[in-house]
Formats: sequence, structure tokens, C-alpha cells
Amino acid sequence: MNLPQQIATNFRTVYFGKNWTDVNLKDSLAGVDWELATTQIYSCNTIAVLIYHMNYYVSNVLKVLRGQSLEASDKYAFDCPPVKNQQDWENLQKQVFADAEALAAEIEKLPESKLWEIFENEKYGNYYRNIHGIVEHNHYHLGQIVLLKKIIGQLE
Repeated sequence: MNLPQQIATNFRTVYFGKNWTDVNLKDSLAGVDWELATTQIYSCNTIAVLIYHMNYYVSNVLKVLRGQSLEASDKYAFDCPPVKNQQDWENLQKQVFADAEALAAEIEKLPESKLWEIFENEKYGNYYRNIHGIVEHNHYHLGQIVLLKKIIGQLE
């Protein structure tokens, strides 16, 4: 397995399982309905907002790997469209998992040399830093989702 394939595998495990932490997004969202996903406790982001936020970076890096220019801004990274019903929630999850698989497939196609090239602009570092950063970022927010789900369950 070459380095891009290994990175793609590590990325997939955050979403679909078999990682070191033994926690993944798909299993963690099982049984979460739209009402739980949109329940806000304290000043924390909701589960729906967190998965939107995770996908914001995935979807934008995916565009770059498909040859488009980067048009993302951190100021929009939490602008989750309203989730008003179960269908909205299911559509959001469907998009998140589709984009995750699409990004992993694009990562696998990269020649290893591409990982060390500048990602759009020098201030962002190289491709490796950005792709690996998403893996770390999404593990972090996955932990938040797990905790929110537990806390909300205790409040019911």
C-alpha cells in the first residue's frame, strides 16, 4: 500500500470504522434522529452542525483534488443549513458520507509526489498537511459528537 492509499484508509476509518480508537462516525450517528441531532446543550454546537462543519473542509478539499480552485473560508465552516425534519437530517448524513468516500477515492489516486506540493497557497502548506489535518480535525469533532450524544442521553 502506498502512502496516498494509507492516508485514504486512515481517512475512511474515521467515517466507517476499524481505526485505533474503535469509534467512527457511521456507528456514532446510528440511532440519532433529527431532533437529537439538532439539540443544543450549553453553548456547544449541535451534532448536525458538527457533521456539517466536518464536511465543510472535506467537500472543499475534494473540489481542489478534482481540479477546482479553493473557495472556502473558515467564517462559513459552521453555517449549517437548517435541519427541520428527519429528511433534512438524512440528506445531510447522506452528503457527508458520499463526500467522505469521494475524497478517499481522490486521495488514493494521488501520486505520492503530489503530497509534498503546495496546496493552493503557501500559507496552507502542502497536500499532506491538509489531508492529514482533516483526519485529525474529524477525529476531534467525532469525539465531541460522542460526548454530546452521551450528555443528551443523560438529560432525557
